[in-house]
Amino acid sequence: MTQLSVKTLRHYHEVGLLTPVFVDPATGYRYYSQDQVPITQVVRRLRDLDMPIADVRSVLAAQPAQRNVLIGEHLRRLEAELSATRRAVESLRAILDRPADSSRIERRSVAAMPSVAIVDTVERDDLVVWWQGAVAELQATVATGGLQQTGPPAALYGFDIFARDRGEVTVFIPMLGPTRAVGRVHPLVVPPAELAVTRYIGPHDDVDLAYSELGDYARRHEISVDGPLREYYHRFSWDTGDSAQWETELCWPVFRSDATGVDA
Repeated sequence: MTQLSVKTLRHYHEVGLLTPVFVDPATGYRYYSQDQVPITQVVRRLRDLDMPIADVRSVLAAQPAQRNVLIGEHLRRLEAELSATRRAVESLRAILDRPADSSRIERRSVAAMPSVAIVDTVERDDLVVWWQGAVAELQATVATGGLQQTGPPAALYGFDIFARDRGEVTVFIPMLGPTRAVGRVHPLVVPPAELAVTRYIGPHDDVDLAYSELGDYARRHEISVDGPLREYYHRFSWDTGDSAQWETELCWPVFRSDATGVDA
């Protein structure tokens, strides 16, 4: 009636999900009542949805209202996992399907840049939250201080943040004119650099693909040098909630290997 094997029914008994009404002490046979069929059907479907046994046990023991809450929470977890799986599939397809000339990489010399900045040593697991707070604090300082912004918010990421999961990160906004320190915000002249640059469109889920292209370009055309990676956020979450429209310039520090400075 339940389409479950004897082995599965025994397992459900052993883990406390479905207790038979009687177990023959001589043969070990388990006997179930007609009333247990609906419960078995519920258990089967919850397990088909990969609900952990402990959670299934909680659902069976709960009152109807709480039971619906528990099932709803599990469904939301499944939907989140499904979204993550879709993103991973799309990323893999992007790797397989992208053309060889999918990116436009240019070489650029940037001059020293007077800015206001926040600098800190950050754990990689805390990077996103720290970055969001630092950008918001800089933008508030610019807005309340009447400062003249000369470029988009940007950041420098030290090598150690990727290699050792902890390193120095600088978030800055280019400014014109004198500035003063306010809390964590302080004046900073961002040093000049030679960069390989690509413009990345969209959320940062697949930003590693663009960085791999930059690194390959630096290997083939330049001599990669020690120095932080740079990112310039031309359009980002503070401009639009549609992450597909975000525009970020990704910059890899390089040393020109050609004497003329002409692209190879």
